[in-house]
Amino acid sequence: MEEIAVTAGHDFSIWGLVMQADPIVKAVMLLLVLASVACWAIILEKMIRLTKLSRDLRRLERTVAQDGMADAPRGLVRALLTAAHHEADDGGRNEARGELRARLERAMRLSLKGELQRLEVGLPFLATIGSAAPFIGLFGTVWGIMNSFTAIANQKDTSLAVVAPGIAEALFATALGLAAAIPAVMAYNMIAVSLGRGASRASTTIAELAKRMSRPAAEGFPRVAEPLRAGKAS
Repeated sequence: MEEIAVTAGHDFSIWGLVMQADPIVKAVMLLLVLASVACWAIILEKMIRLTKLSRDLRRLERTVAQDGMADAPRGLVRALLTAAHHEADDGGRNEARGELRARLERAMRLSLKGELQRLEVGLPFLATIGSAAPFIGLFGTVWGIMNSFTAIANQKDTSLAVVAPGIAEALFATALGLAAAIPAVMAYNMIAVSLGRGASRASTTIAELAKRMSRPAAEGFPRVAEPLRAGKAS
């Protein structure tokens, strides 16, 4: 009966486990909760930006398919065409078509790389939380179990009523660590794969775009400087 009374004196709800935990375990829990909130903020932001990237890639592909460079929208397409325009202005009048094409492609690839690098901001944090959060939670668990053994030594009682509250608090820290790490790892892998696929998709389109933009106007395709200036004037 005494064991039941001692156990009943503890609140085993989530809030109760947090409030009754050791200060060190509380600090671990707070750290993991903050890390989880930050991870979800990054994940939502990346989902929005990846959706915009997918939309920009479709526009880029339509730009190549329709030769609609003069009506290029803002965003990734405009950034790539602007980079190509500046690169074309640096060339000579008697430049070979192959050299112009190579320079345009290189300029657009560098512009694309800059756009993708801006999308990668926050990914190292997701990777760090994904790998470190379980160990942080494990630290809280070990600390809580140490407190449980200390309670056993102080009370000279090995009953479940003495051990159970400390173990429950300790294991909750591990659960928080896993709750922070699992979404972070899954999101990091998904975002990394999406960026890789987007880069490959854009690279193929850029090669075709540079090929078309380097053709002489006599072949029915305007040189790069002309459509961009027309686009700026409109």
